[in-house]
Amino acid sequence: MPALVLASSSPRRRELLARIGVIPVRIASPDIDETPLKGELPRDYVARLARSKALAVERAAGEVVLAGDTTVAVGRRILEKPVDETDLRRMLVLLSGRRHHVWSGVCVVGTDGKARVRVVDTVVAFKVLSAAEIDWYVESGEGMGKAGGYAIQGRAETFVRFLSGSHSNVVGLPMFETGVLLGSAGIALG
Repeated sequence: MPALVLASSSPRRRELLARIGVIPVRIASPDIDETPLKGELPRDYVARLARSKALAVERAAGEVVLAGDTTVAVGRRILEKPVDETDLRRMLVLLSGRRHHVWSGVCVVGTDGKARVRVVDTVVAFKVLSAAEIDWYVESGEGMGKAGGYAIQGRAETFVRFLSGSHSNVVGLPMFETGVLLGSAGIALG
């Protein structure tokens, strides 16, 4: 059976994989430029980054590489990770009371060297956030380092009034599509 290499240092991705009994033999954090290209749509952005991350990791014979990328988008606007608390506040104000999309790209490079990519879109709507709620969330520090400035598996779950699609996608790795891709590469679940 092939060995899995996870091209991500995200603890959330490791936790999600562990839920389905998949433990990577090693973790490799690819160093790629994650800047969106001019005019790049969120769907294309996450697909490109997932593929780039997977292909940037050296793969030994018998190894399968899994990479993912998740972003939050309001319309065509990509919300990357906040650079500071001011940026985080700006994102939360933008997300307040409206729907947004959480896009993930997942790429698996099989033992044959072929990259297979899937893209998943989940629609999320936040309630209207008060200034006190935004302060509470910013002060928690939870949104720093997270695409779109929030973690649905934490305090921000209290902001979500609607979700259509994959919850695990919003956490950082759409498990249905990931399971299909891993299975096609010979990685057994469980």
